[in-house]
Amino acid sequence: MTDFVIARRNMVESQLRPSRVRDERLLAAMAEIPRERFVPRELRGIAYRDEDLGLGGGRWLVAPMVFARLIEAADLRPNDRALVVGDPTGYGAAVLGRLCASVVMLECDGPMAREARRALAEQKATNVKIVEGDLAAGHGADAPYDVIVLAGAVVEVPRRLHEQLAEGGRLVAVIQAPGDSAKASCITRVASAFDCRAVFDAVARSIPGFAFAPKFMF
Repeated sequence: MTDFVIARRNMVESQLRPSRVRDERLLAAMAEIPRERFVPRELRGIAYRDEDLGLGGGRWLVAPMVFARLIEAADLRPNDRALVVGDPTGYGAAVLGRLCASVVMLECDGPMAREARRALAEQKATNVKIVEGDLAAGHGADAPYDVIVLAGAVVEVPRRLHEQLAEGGRLVAVIQAPGDSAKASCITRVASAFDCRAVFDAVARSIPGFAFAPKFMF
């Protein structure tokens, strides 16, 4: 058994299960997908640490426990169509690809997108498509989505991402309002309304490009 196989098993048994991650399909996917292949070579030895990994240029790979609990909150189903945003290495897209029918990965950095394509091709993730563009804008061309995953923290979820959800669709993200603690949250679309519920307290690094929309002052 290789060191990385042991590290994956320890991640599942020592980080995910004790944190009340119960979805066996999700646990199996994270036990099988080589997270080390989705980080720069110099970070592979720490790929399974329970912390966000700095990738340079202000980009981060979210910690395994926070990611797993976010995905579990999204209640993924085998026929779901998913959009993942803020996942610069493709690891999150690879996991989602094991759990739902199709995945669109949106990335704003061209070199990161190219490396993610190589890593996903190695994993034969044929149901994952990478597109490049503004992260906060989403990807309306393939909408609506049953699930949207923001793989990190944002201060506000833009309305245009809400509108890319299908009826009954779920959007999960760590939402950090100024002065408040961050909450991993799930937004569900019901007709033209959106219900937001906090799921758990979470710490995650910010996804670039998300900010509060300008407000008019009177």
